[in-house]
Amino acid sequence: MYLTRFRFNTARSGARRLLGSPHLLHGAVNMSFPQLPARDAQGPRVLWRVDRDNQTQTQLYIVSPSRPDLTHLVEQAGWPTLDEPGWATFTYGEFLEALGTGDTWAFRLTANPVHNIRLPQDAPGDRTRRTAHVTPHYQMRWLLEREGKSGFEVLRKPADKQLTQSGDEHELIVRDQRPLQFGGSIKNQRRNDVRLIRVTYDGRLRITDADVFRRTLTQGLGKAKAYGCGLMTLTPVSTR
Repeated sequence: MYLTRFRFNTARSGARRLLGSPHLLHGAVNMSFPQLPARDAQGPRVLWRVDRDNQTQTQLYIVSPSRPDLTHLVEQAGWPTLDEPGWATFTYGEFLEALGTGDTWAFRLTANPVHNIRLPQDAPGDRTRRTAHVTPHYQMRWLLEREGKSGFEVLRKPADKQLTQSGDEHELIVRDQRPLQFGGSIKNQRRNDVRLIRVTYDGRLRITDADVFRRTLTQGLGKAKAYGCGLMTLTPVSTR
């Protein structure tokens, strides 16, 4: 497994075009590999995420079973005249194998928090409809409902810092909610637009099942993985 970081040159029109369309960026990420891994839901897959830490720092993270070549991204959206390659790739497998049950980490996850509903006007037996959670309260709850089966638990705040609203007792914040609509596939001469909400979670967690958690890190969490959702990354917990 490999973890790759690429920084966008947001002054370039190619970077702005890719950042404005998860569909185009998905294609650009896929073109980084001569052959994509099988999509059998059993093994690792290619996951990616865009982090906008400030107005001038926009980075693409990719987790993948094989090493990518981002030359085309540098040419379109980076600094192609510099001597540096334009991206950095790190071996990820040893880090994953070293993870152990009980370890604590700070994490970041961009995800598409959705649930299935049935509207009052729907007839009995109709299929449920997938819809997005749009408030931080339910977006937090979406993640907390998935932590156990994903091999981790979000840490709780000290008792003197907890609030009464559900979710606020955890070391977890939701930010950067982005409603997205962009062109998808074309079928029967009609374009099927994609609509989704993408949010970013920052928090602290404890690993409860290291094997399951490794699958979460390499297979992703939630829906819309092709459009920049599902990738969780870890950093050491600050001791301050």
